Amino acid sequence: MNSQAAALKPVAAVSERDMANAIRALAMDSVQKANSGHPGMPMGMADVATVLFSRFINIDPSAPNWPDRDRFVLSAGHGSMLQYALHFLLGYDDMRIEELQRFRQLGSRTAGHPEYGHALGIETTTGPLGQGISTAVGMALAERMLAARHGADLVDHFTYVIAGDGCLQEGISHEAIDLAGHLKLSRLIVFWDDNAISIDGPTSLSTSMDQPARFKAAGWHVQSVDGHDMGAVAAAIEAAQQSDRPSLIACRTMIGKGAPNLGGSEKTHGAPLGDAEIAATRENIGWAYAPFEVPDDILFAWREIAERGQAARHAWEQRLAASPQRQALESAVAGNLPDTVFEALGAFRKEHVEKATKVATRKASEMALGAINAATDLTVGGSADLTHSNLTITKGMDRIAPDDYAGRYIHYGIREHGMAAAMNGIALHGGFVPYGGTFLCFADYARGAMRLSALMGQRVIYVMTHDSIGLGEDGPTHQPVEHLAMLRATPNLNVFRPADIIETAECWELALKSKNRPSVLVLSRQNLPMLRQAHSEEAHSDEPHSDENRSRQGAYILREPAEHRAVTLIATGSEVEIAVAAAERLETEHRIAAAVVSMPCWELFEEQDADYRKAVLGSAPRIAIEAAARLGWDRWIGDTGAFVGMAGFGASAPAPDLYRHFDITPEAVAAATLKLII
Repeated sequence: MNSQAAALKPVAAVSERDMANAIRALAMDSVQKANSGHPGMPMGMADVATVLFSRFINIDPSAPNWPDRDRFVLSAGHGSMLQYALHFLLGYDDMRIEELQRFRQLGSRTAGHPEYGHALGIETTTGPLGQGISTAVGMALAERMLAARHGADLVDHFTYVIAGDGCLQEGISHEAIDLAGHLKLSRLIVFWDDNAISIDGPTSLSTSMDQPARFKAAGWHVQSVDGHDMGAVAAAIEAAQQSDRPSLIACRTMIGKGAPNLGGSEKTHGAPLGDAEIAATRENIGWAYAPFEVPDDILFAWREIAERGQAARHAWEQRLAASPQRQALESAVAGNLPDTVFEALGAFRKEHVEKATKVATRKASEMALGAINAATDLTVGGSADLTHSNLTITKGMDRIAPDDYAGRYIHYGIREHGMAAAMNGIALHGGFVPYGGTFLCFADYARGAMRLSALMGQRVIYVMTHDSIGLGEDGPTHQPVEHLAMLRATPNLNVFRPADIIETAECWELALKSKNRPSVLVLSRQNLPMLRQAHSEEAHSDEPHSDENRSRQGAYILREPAEHRAVTLIATGSEVEIAVAAAERLETEHRIAAAVVSMPCWELFEEQDADYRKAVLGSAPRIAIEAAARLGWDRWIGDTGAFVGMAGFGASAPAPDLYRHFDITPEAVAAATLKLII
């Protein structure tokens, strides 16, 4: 607790209504000063939030990351002043009154929507509606899984969510609600701000959904209360905590509660109330204080909540100190993978260099995962109902099931977006390294949550197979063309497209070591030869295997001709094989010296110094080969370079026929080379 809190003394008995009105006043004052923001939801949900925090939630602002704290997720993130007001009132060190006065301003802690890492105590970034509740499902699942491993004495906390109508209308909410109900995530409690108002007006303009019935159908415990009846809210929370299922508490509220003229109107949703309405609101709720002023007695009542949380943390720390599970739990929460994982991957690479293993990179990924998962139990896998296509399960991985959370494999169902959001929640919660699979084409469906993985810097690993027209007969609906460009355009996201089994293992190593960014492993359906041994410098040494992870530099010279290179062929994934064959054809048939550069990760190559990039790319004309869209490749091939790849959507046919049909062949690369340099 900060020094301001330590100096406070109780003046008189304070009601929870007074405590809630402090939230209302701070919310309307901050939005008014910023001339931007959403006062309606914080004012409408102030009573619910006050009951939750004053009577139930266990958090400690002086140690905001202690592992067994309750999680609070403001899914309706536009109402961020609710969270910032709470954090000021509770005494978070970084949330002084000056931060509320700088709401939505550059450099402040009080961004327009809550941002993970931007201020203490914000558990996840919630901007796009529906992401918060869906991420919370992953947090609640991680809590159950961690409790199954380390015991309820050390892991037993709730995940509380405030969600609005918008969150529940977004399609991702259905995926998340269904999954949570199926898995019986009993430590998940969602408060629905049922104010019947959207930006355009009443929600009846666009929906007639019976939300409680929807949650009941998904297996949730459901209650409906008056969100301004504090006793009813408290009783509902008590009942929810005793349920063996996730809980929805539908809270009927008035948006902008307390505003005498605008309360209940969409006009309070996303705009300041105005000076006159704020003055009238102060009088209406009996708040006789200046803007941003909270009297000591009310502030003290809020700070007592923080003291309760601190006492709960101290008691937990004593239990932890006495527990034989201490080291295991601390190690899991820290997320540090043991050296044995990377030793196992090193041995794996050595073995398969010697065997010259030829497999699809999705199969190579499965094989590498076998070594990884045998060396650590921190990795948790899953798939969006494509387990045996993505090859994401390995020997000995028990499945997560309702009431049985001791396993390591999650069947997410056909819910790509919900899977991605849940993996964000698992990573944010701590204790596990999540990975999950689907087809690369369905990155479209998971995109919103994948973007948040990158924005929050979470170690989430996306295993995306069937990465090109190489998937064949399923046709253009399933053949990704523009997806690599979309993913590569995303900041703080490593996109790996390995060419063979060795690069696949290297890329897995890099993904696991990237603690502050997500990774996408883009993997082939078709078999690919191992290229490293046959064409790298290592093949000319006495020891064909090298401990160096060459993929860590993003790109490297796979084949350097004996003569000065006349052309540089740059490729990724399954097309590196085509580049090698083209280089051999150019040398034998045309006496043209062609270098081959394998570029498994653009992002890591960008991070290399200019001298390394220049040495790899060379000064000769360049040709890029990738069975995807050209967009982005001009960065590497320059204005005079050529591209061999896709110019439109794919088609339904066997993969070899498609490569010939779309002219992605060694012959096409050779022809492009001749056109370029002769």
